[in-house]
Amino acid sequence: MTALFLAVLVLSLLLLAYYRIPLLISIAILAGLTFAFTELRHFYPIPGWFRWSFGIMTVSLAGFAIKPLRRLFISNRLFSVYRKVMPRLSTTEREALDAGTVWWERELFSGKPRWRRLLRQPAPSLSEVEQEFINGPVEELCLMLDDWEISDQLQDLPAPVWQFIRDNGFFSMIIPAQYGGLEFSAQANSAVVMKLASANLTAAVTVMVPNSLGPGELLLHYGTEEQREYYLPRLASGADIPCFALTSPLAGSDAGSMPDCGIVCTGEFEGEQVLGLRLSWDKRYITLAPVATLLGLAFRAYDPDGLLGEEKDLGITCALIPVDTPGVEIGNRHMPVGAVFMNGPTRGKDIFIPMGWLIGGQERIGQGWRMLMQSLAAGRAISLPSLGVAGGKMTSMLTGAYARIRTQFDVPIGYFGGVEEPLCRIGGRTYRMDSARLLTLIALDKGEKPSVLSAINKYALTEGNRQCILDAMDVHGGKGIIQGPNNYLARAYQALPISITVEGANILTRSMIIFGQGVIRAHPCLLKEMTAVTGIANSQARRVFDNALFEHIGYTISNLVRSLLLGLTGSRLTPAPVRGQHAAWYRLLTRFCAVFAFISDSVLVLLGGKFKFKEKLSGRLADTLIHLYMASAMLKRYEDDGRPQDDLPLLTWAMEDSLYTIQQSLLGVLRNFPVPVLGRLVYWLVFPLGLPCKGPSDKTVKAVARLLLDENEARDRLTDGIYISDKDDASGRVHKAFHLVLEAAPAERAIKNALKKTVNFENYEGLVTRATQSGVITEEQATMVRLAQQASARVIAVDEFPFQQSEVFMQQAAAASRGAAESVEQTAEPEPEPEAEAELEAKQQPELP
Repeated sequence: MTALFLAVLVLSLLLLAYYRIPLLISIAILAGLTFAFTELRHFYPIPGWFRWSFGIMTVSLAGFAIKPLRRLFISNRLFSVYRKVMPRLSTTEREALDAGTVWWERELFSGKPRWRRLLRQPAPSLSEVEQEFINGPVEELCLMLDDWEISDQLQDLPAPVWQFIRDNGFFSMIIPAQYGGLEFSAQANSAVVMKLASANLTAAVTVMVPNSLGPGELLLHYGTEEQREYYLPRLASGADIPCFALTSPLAGSDAGSMPDCGIVCTGEFEGEQVLGLRLSWDKRYITLAPVATLLGLAFRAYDPDGLLGEEKDLGITCALIPVDTPGVEIGNRHMPVGAVFMNGPTRGKDIFIPMGWLIGGQERIGQGWRMLMQSLAAGRAISLPSLGVAGGKMTSMLTGAYARIRTQFDVPIGYFGGVEEPLCRIGGRTYRMDSARLLTLIALDKGEKPSVLSAINKYALTEGNRQCILDAMDVHGGKGIIQGPNNYLARAYQALPISITVEGANILTRSMIIFGQGVIRAHPCLLKEMTAVTGIANSQARRVFDNALFEHIGYTISNLVRSLLLGLTGSRLTPAPVRGQHAAWYRLLTRFCAVFAFISDSVLVLLGGKFKFKEKLSGRLADTLIHLYMASAMLKRYEDDGRPQDDLPLLTWAMEDSLYTIQQSLLGVLRNFPVPVLGRLVYWLVFPLGLPCKGPSDKTVKAVARLLLDENEARDRLTDGIYISDKDDASGRVHKAFHLVLEAAPAERAIKNALKKTVNFENYEGLVTRATQSGVITEEQATMVRLAQQASARVIAVDEFPFQQSEVFMQQAAAASRGAAESVEQTAEPEPEPEAEAELEAKQQPELP
């Protein structure tokens, strides 16, 4: 009986914490139980210690509910401690934290995600006008693109393509209709970029950059009305080609430390003396710079003479500068690997601009970093993720088709178990990547600017694309490594580092931004605590800190209890918003959210401000958050698509892989816990019955691979939205051969069964003739087999060039190398004259005794 009463006592406390019952209601419940058990003692022998335990808990909680009392003895003391250990945030760090909004990631950090709220979000869709644009001008543009001609012969888009892009408003997708723009949704913007990227990367980048972080986006949100009225129509029509210069040789990932500067002064402009800035800059890696007519520039503004006030360092500022302004240096090119989109440096020295050229005018001086971070929060979620998904969809389609076309040992290579694994990874990752893309676009079209989710998408979808293309190269073997018009993988493979590096290098994004920024923005209490202790230490700050601190304590206790109880019950204690075999994934994700939240808090409490420098721990926690989000997106997509049974293999592999990744990432944190003994204790609390996930099974791997090896609705949904060529080009030949091979398969099986030989593109003519004469197949089937084998031979073939042409390639490479060397020499310090050098050496020689 003692054990029973003790269990009732413990269970009561656990349930209050598990369901997060508010403090005052918990006190009322405990007081009611105390009274009830006191009265029941007249009818049943209830131990006194049991009644007293409930009474003590009620009084203790009541003490915590008295805010002046708890501030006096607890929070005011901790307030001083927090102020000492809390790291000071730089201006750029604080502005980055303040940028954008928080969306579904807040639910993941809560430890108790409200799934029905996610499922109520609208399904992704395009308007009729947007769909017509994709079916019309976008499709037509794709037909104009010849990847080999663009990349290896012209090293630029052909002039008709440039004109077509201008004439059809491709540069104006984000510009409102009142300024002559297309005013597309984020979903349409992404769909256009994705389809173009599946045809040619250079065209996609050329279109996406003006519709992402750049002058158009900044003018829309921060420009003066006069600036918008003048520039937006010109940008929409293509009369102005924009670029935006942020990165400099000394400031890459740490863009906030840029040395480019503007000094507030007076100068002559259009014959008058006006207030402005004298700018000097040296920027590189600027997309569209060689062909731009309008330069967006980020620099740090200074006011040494106090013309605007007492502040000397005014902060990062953004300006718009016509490139025909005297002194602006622009036009040279960088040559990115695997692509030939226009990219190059820009420089300027002591160039005077009026205050009216600042984006937003003089009142926006010093607000550039906030403006850039706000714009990046949206743009980064569209452009590079769309390129990544395009790569996944193309490799899913083409690698599956090639693995069915190509045979070895008389069997399509896609049927080998070793090839099934990379095929499955390509398909599963693509399903996961596209799900995350679609869910984030829903948030953007609702007006959100989710900075953390945009970082997740940028990192996860570009990394996913890298893995898909690497797997595709493995499956293609020699076919993938010989360059030429017949190779549809080489350029995508070569260009992989571009999306990995730009808009926040992936190493930095994973190890510092995703969790480091995410935990501050999305945690229900942390930002309130940081704001209170880093500001002025007044009574209001102490009250804010007190409320946040005790909310944080309750939140952490609740997540600990939830982790333990969900671990002991196999996640059955939490409800799922759906029924069916995939309901278990909702429950397991809920459990992992609680574990993630508790472990995150534990690490932060133990490390405090030092966590900022624990990038490996931050990276593992980022991996957890990434896959929690992508798993949520997949479940949402499955519901939006109407729960198609054909997609279950894709969903199963991707969910099981994500859940296993979450588990192993959390395990990695616990194995490297700041206090190892506590790490082992936390492990037993959050995984009391052991690790629940084992990863995808071989059966699932085979099922996903087989989807890519055949024509079916699941494959069509997976690859929806990309350009499918029907021309006689590299990818068009694959599509044609894949269809013919599947059509001819029954006839080829009949020939093999009857003649005991496998048909291939060297022996097919003789076998087909014999099979036709013996009545094994019909003439129509014979024609189909011939066409299939001829098409297969063309797909498997690789390009070869005359030796003289290879010498031309070497000469071009040598010329490019000399050009790079000359560029370096121009920026290097001049070497001293021989006489001066000899004199310098003489001075440096030690004096002989």
